[in-house]
Amino acid sequence: MDKRDRAAQFRIRLGRAMDQRQTSQSALARQVGVDRSTISQLLTGDGARLPNAHVVGACASALGVSADWLLSLSDRPESAAELLASSLTMAEAPRALVDERIYEWHREAAGYKIRYVPAALPDMMKTRAFLEWEYAPHLGRTADQAIGASEDRLAWMRSAQSDYEIAMPLFELHSFAHATGYYHGLPLDLRLEQIDRFLALSEQLYPRLRIYLYDAKRLYSAPMTIFGPLLCAFYAGSHYMAFRDKDRIEVFTRHFDTLVREADLTARDLPEHLRQLRAAIAR
Repeated sequence: MDKRDRAAQFRIRLGRAMDQRQTSQSALARQVGVDRSTISQLLTGDGARLPNAHVVGACASALGVSADWLLSLSDRPESAAELLASSLTMAEAPRALVDERIYEWHREAAGYKIRYVPAALPDMMKTRAFLEWEYAPHLGRTADQAIGASEDRLAWMRSAQSDYEIAMPLFELHSFAHATGYYHGLPLDLRLEQIDRFLALSEQLYPRLRIYLYDAKRLYSAPMTIFGPLLCAFYAGSHYMAFRDKDRIEVFTRHFDTLVREADLTARDLPEHLRQLRAAIAR
């Protein structure tokens, strides 16, 4: 941009910011620490000269806008702190299935593809017996309500006009099937029932639901859900970190697509793999 054009744009944006904040020239001059005549000159001059960095920064701070916006280096008037606050939020993640925030995010993204890396097996595909084994110690008397929420999530997934892709590490499914690690103590009949449900849902809901298994020795992903182009939420244990800015969402979407592209087992391979797992533990 030509210096003269940039100076003219600065005058326009400074005046606009003052109008929006209902700030007079005298009030702005006091906040910036200059004479009123200096502010008047900034607003009415017709040269190509811009004020020094201190004055630009002080005006931006006083008016709640960014210096980059005043100088036409950005189209966003928000300050860096405001941009960060709007693009990254923290939300509590209770150890429960009743999670209205996650459900709201799903409803908001209806019609968009949802990409999901679960922390374990996907809750909406678990049997009631498995959910009781896993969550009842934490949920107590609210277990029935919480498990009902999982069934509601599955019903939403059946009815919503959204494709749903899930990427999981191979070892997670194997650890579950053989009751090792996190799944230690899980009874065999419950594991067989769960594999049957997993198999039935993966076949019934395909191709709108596609599950991919990747090798965690080659690839890694934190638990996350990408709600189309709207939001990416990371699960950090007690909280979710939710990003809404387009560039970050695109980065995480490419990461998820790498998990799918490099998966050892695709959605088409999953049913046969589940049958083999079932046969191996049912002997």
